[in-house]
Amino acid sequence: MPKREQLLAELQRPEDYGILLTVQVGGVPNELQLLVETAVYDAAANGLRPRNNYIVRALGVREHRVTLGVFGGLQLTNDHPLLYHHNTARFAVHFEGKPDRLHEAVLDISQAYASTFGVWRHISEISADLNRAVPLVDLLSSGEGLLGVMPKPLADRMVRVLEHHGLRTTVEEAESFSETDEHGRSRRSELLLIDQTYVIALAFSVDLMGQI
Repeated sequence: MPKREQLLAELQRPEDYGILLTVQVGGVPNELQLLVETAVYDAAANGLRPRNNYIVRALGVREHRVTLGVFGGLQLTNDHPLLYHHNTARFAVHFEGKPDRLHEAVLDISQAYASTFGVWRHISEISADLNRAVPLVDLLSSGEGLLGVMPKPLADRMVRVLEHHGLRTTVEEAESFSETDEHGRSRRSELLLIDQTYVIALAFSVDLMGQI
């Protein structure tokens, strides 16, 4: 069995646990190495029984947030809200008009952001998503302007919010976006998710310790 599938298989059952032991910089630019131990909960001993140790290499790291310790779940995926900023085109959302219920519109914009990203991103985390030049209340009161430059899934939600409040919207791609580089290699990132820890990178490899 490939080591990547073996690692995932060892973390499937409720009694399966992992331990993120350490994270270190790799030998090439933008590489992180994560040392992971798998274990099984032993009810008789009321503790964890170690199974295997793995090294997970993240190549072309674009973003990460890491907490060491015991975890219950690990997945590698290319379908997650954290990847919107890396794998989708960014669009500028302009508006014209003033909402009749200004503060309700502001609240709906905040809720649209939260429903897009859940617990993974806060509305103030990435400055380009929403126009920070002026407070949002003042921006919507101005009658026209740039709401922000944001990934397409978020832009689609914001357009629905603005139009719900009677505003006219214009959406245009902010920069050219391609899923491959000039050599035909994929630019799409993948996500390693370990409970609340995550690493976003172009590729991941998994090896058993001692078999690298």
